[in-house]
Amino acid sequence: MDIISVKDYYEMSKKTCEYVVDQVNKLDRPVLGLATGSTPEGLYRQLIGQYKEGHVSFNHVTTFNLDEYVGLAADDPNSYRYYMNEKLFNHIDLPEDRAFLPNGDEEDLAKECRDYEMLIRDSGHIDLQILGLGLNGHIGFNEPGTAFDSRTHIVELDASTRQANARFFPTMDDVPEKAITMGIDTIMESKQIVLLVSGEKKADAVHQLVNGEITEEFPASILQKHQNVTVVADKGALSRL
Repeated sequence: MDIISVKDYYEMSKKTCEYVVDQVNKLDRPVLGLATGSTPEGLYRQLIGQYKEGHVSFNHVTTFNLDEYVGLAADDPNSYRYYMNEKLFNHIDLPEDRAFLPNGDEEDLAKECRDYEMLIRDSGHIDLQILGLGLNGHIGFNEPGTAFDSRTHIVELDASTRQANARFFPTMDDVPEKAITMGIDTIMESKQIVLLVSGEKKADAVHQLVNGEITEEFPASILQKHQNVTVVADKGALSRL
């Protein structure tokens, strides 16, 4: 596990953008794994800027997002499909039919999980997976206790995760209780993983990630076993190391 220390959130976003642009420009048919939430927003702004300046094109790229809320339609402003359209997809030349997210509004959710796994497998697996780090160690929506051999599945969201996401919803009651997420084993099949972490509030989680035991009670700990993980973190997030 390589750790890159940067000054602040802006530098974290810029450094990660360099990784993504390098992969997109280097590979014939790159497959990117994308994340949502506040952590990658700066990265997406950087990628849009690089595209508009002519430094990168996404017309040969396929993307898979980590997760989606159950029960939210794609046009719901709180869905991750809506988020990705607003924060990235609408501003670059990524083909619409190669930008994949789980469908949380699907009636047969078990089939949706199987179909999503098949799409990832048929793409040749993910070349570069972007991850954030939850306060409780979740990656994607894989909460503490998720089996390391899990594939794309439905998860009950932890109370702390729902609380962390409550700022995006009118009330706590509006925060979905379930989500579809790539499984941990699915994530671990990515050829390269870049984990973004920013802020002192994540310092304890980073400390446990790097120095703690590998345990399903802290899902991100499995990343210690991956052959190509880069943690890009600012000084606040690294303050306990």
